[in-house]
Parts: sequence; structure tokens; C-alpha cells
Amino acid sequence: MDTLYLKVDKNVDNLSTYPQIIDAADRLAKNEVVAFPTETVYGLGGNAKSDAAVRKIFAAKGRPSDNPLIIHISEFQQIEEFVADIPQTAKLLMEKFWPGPLTIIFQKKAGVLSELATAGLSTVAIRMPEHPVALALIQASGLPIAAPSANRSGRPSPTTAEHVWEDLNGKVSAIVDGGPTGIGVESTVLDCTGDIPQVLRPGGVTKEQLEAEIGFIKVDPALTNQDKAPKSPGMKYTHYAPDAPLFLVKGSREYIQQLISEKKREGLKVGVLTTEENREYYDSDIVRVCGQRSRLESVASGLYDALRSFNKSEVDIIFSETFVHEGVGVAIMNRLLKAAGHKVIPEN
Repeated sequence: MDTLYLKVDKNVDNLSTYPQIIDAADRLAKNEVVAFPTETVYGLGGNAKSDAAVRKIFAAKGRPSDNPLIIHISEFQQIEEFVADIPQTAKLLMEKFWPGPLTIIFQKKAGVLSELATAGLSTVAIRMPEHPVALALIQASGLPIAAPSANRSGRPSPTTAEHVWEDLNGKVSAIVDGGPTGIGVESTVLDCTGDIPQVLRPGGVTKEQLEAEIGFIKVDPALTNQDKAPKSPGMKYTHYAPDAPLFLVKGSREYIQQLISEKKREGLKVGVLTTEENREYYDSDIVRVCGQRSRLESVASGLYDALRSFNKSEVDIIFSETFVHEGVGVAIMNRLLKAAGHKVIPEN
């Protein structure tokens, strides 16, 4: 199919009546799929009430159908149509973090959403994005929008419309270009259906921020122990990976350079993923910077673009620095571990 490219200035007035937004919303109403920006990554949206639309999302991504989709809304009252119960903890977090990069899992109302969108589960994951283009598009469509990240399954998530075009041109009805995303990693997924809320995916809202509002929360053990089965079905798959094998190195930059030099002597083209502070240190074929170590938010924002850039350089192997496991560093390390298939090299 021909994919329409729709450029939108997120700063214009009355975005929901903008011609490009109306065009994209009409396509959603016809059960076509449309890629659009959020504050985290670009999403691939379809009518969450339509089996036909949801099938098109899975087909475009090559995504396993047992992986439930996040439902995106634009107004608080929409949630009452899809959710059987809103716990008090969820209400507090919605008031604090919506719109924003927090997905909350609720017990769902039966018979409203496509069973394909929720993978047949008794629960539903919902969030209200903060990006003005996303909110305007959802509002103009008048629909709940099921939307995973707008990339081929397994690839690094897209943070620009150009990334989406690389992966999905010819596979989706339209791509709405609202500029680069800000946060750069996906939303935090928090299960609020149990007695104690549990993080199933770290993301744009940190555990520390959540606990400041509602007290102690649990973390899915599978996030730190790969031998555990993840509670969130989507977390069991490899994600975010560049084409070349990626290895995380828990060690000094001197040790990383030693590994680089060894592989170069073997005749391999070597890439290294580093930060602004160390960009001049490494003698590697390709050096990619994902942000500043002193500002982990910048690393989160630049991570996927840096991982994608290695594909254009045709490297044979990639070594990456690691980051502290706190704050947004938890989400960064989660994505890097998934991208590397949990291949970690410790310094002896």
C-alpha cells in the first residue's frame, strides 16, 4: 500500500481541527492503522474496538498476537467505558501523571474492546499520552486507540517519523510526523489490579516517583532475573535490538577499549555505544553517543536513535557501556539488556 506522510506542527492552535489530523483520524475511523508521535516513542495506532484494525497492527509490526496492546485515550471520562473498577491508588496516579508516560493496568469491562487488543486477558492497559498531536488525533477520531510502538517487532523503537518510515513504509496507511519524541523510552507499565501495585515495565515515570505518591510498590521479579517468566506477555520477547550482536560491558572504559582492540585485530568492524563524556576516548571503527552520563534523561532520549544508527554503519559487533540501576537508569538498562539478549561481559 501507499503510505501517506502527514507533517504536523505540534504548536499550532486547534490541532484537532488541523487538516492532517482530520485525515489521519478518518483513516482510524475506517479501521486503518496510523503511526503518530507520543512523548515517549512513536505509536502505531488502530481502533481498539475493531478486530480488523488490531489485526493490521500485528501484521504491520510482525508482532506476536499474545502481546496485549496499550489503549490510548484523550479524556479521563473515557476510561469508565473500558474499566470495571478504578482502585484508589490508580486514581491518585492518574491525577498526578496523566497525561504522561504512565500506563496503568485495570480489570476490564467485557465486550467493549477487541479481544485481540487485550490478548484475551481479563485486564486492560490504558494510558493518556502527553504529546499534543497524539491527544488531538485521539480526540478527533472519537475512538480508543490501541497502539504499540511503530516499529518492526524486535527493532529499536522509533523516536522520529523517519524511523517509522524506515520500518513501516508501505505497511501502514499513514505516518503523522509531529517531530522527535522527548522522553525516548516507552511508558512505565504499572499493574494496579492486585493489593500492591507492581511495575511490569520500567519507563518514563520512575519507581521512586510512583512511591512518592502511593508508597511501596513491587517490581516484577522477571525484570531483574531472566529465568523468571515475566507477568507482562510482551516482556518475554527480544526488543530494541540493532542488526549486529550487542554486548553490554560491566567494566572500565579501559576494559571496553581492550575488547574493541581484540575484535579489530580479528578483522571485525567494531562499534561502541558510549556517552558524551567518553566519546573521545575510544579507538573504535564506529562511535555512537546516546547522551550524557551526568544527565540520564538525555541517554533515554537518545538511546534508540543511537542503536538504530549502527545498522547504517554495517558493524560486525557492538560494545556498550552500562548505567546505574536507579531512576530512569532502570528503564535504560532494561532496554539495553533486552537489545543485547542479556549478553553481559563482566570485567575480570
